[in-house]
Amino acid sequence: MTTDYATENALVDADWAKAHANDPNVRFVEVDVDTTAYEQSHIPGAIAWNWTSQLADGIRRDIASREDFSKLLSESGIGPDTTIVLYGDNNNWFAAWAYWQLKLYGHDDVRILNGGRKYWLDNGLPLSTDVPTYDATGYELPEPDFALRAYRDDILPRLGDAELALVDVRSPAEYNGEIIAPPGMSETAQRPGRIPGAASIPWAQTVKEDGTFKDADDLRTLYESKGITPDKDVIAYCRIGERSSHSWFVLHELLGYARVRNYDGSWTEYGSLIGVPIEKPVAVAAE
Repeated sequence: MTTDYATENALVDADWAKAHANDPNVRFVEVDVDTTAYEQSHIPGAIAWNWTSQLADGIRRDIASREDFSKLLSESGIGPDTTIVLYGDNNNWFAAWAYWQLKLYGHDDVRILNGGRKYWLDNGLPLSTDVPTYDATGYELPEPDFALRAYRDDILPRLGDAELALVDVRSPAEYNGEIIAPPGMSETAQRPGRIPGAASIPWAQTVKEDGTFKDADDLRTLYESKGITPDKDVIAYCRIGERSSHSWFVLHELLGYARVRNYDGSWTEYGSLIGVPIEKPVAVAAE
């Protein structure tokens, strides 16, 4: 696909996906918010990863461990030289989360299908209900490099630092403290609000109506208009880290920002901490 994005192979389009549908060196992986969507239909040959059980450690409330992630990739028929193409519902929310995790664990040849599940379904592209199986590869991921990951201690000492740019990618209602979590979402926090100084740039503003990403110039204008510029140390956050992975992907992979990290603890962690400052607009009583 022809783009003016910073990273040439971060995205593939539907034509590329169809051309590589039977390529043994390419593995398509669906990662959905709705973990039942894959069973209804999926790209032929694609496998599914369950974000709740396979990409997260519910005991530690953390991303999957190196050992667990290595096992998942091996059982998916993925080796160190496999091209992984991720896609999913909600305009690739959790596909971006899986992409970010793969980068942490050193698997570089990973891409996102532009438009995700929505674009594929809307355009009547080939679907299947068959669940493929692949021979295990014995793939062992290298030790992780968490340079692309932010923690609360990367934020708290730097509140008010002009060189730190915080991006809150949640909905305006979450950002303004009207709600803690979107309806139906179980992961929550003790308090509503936002991290002081964070700019509101909802993740959904980065995609077009058809689910594909906006052009680089439009994305650059979106962020720079809110003071999120390439010279700053940028940290994105949401509620549990999946929407901010999507925005991290836009900033780091599509726009080429060198210093951008995903704070996957996000509001479920920050909003439950004791003794930390938050911002929450105070409603003005009607006269």
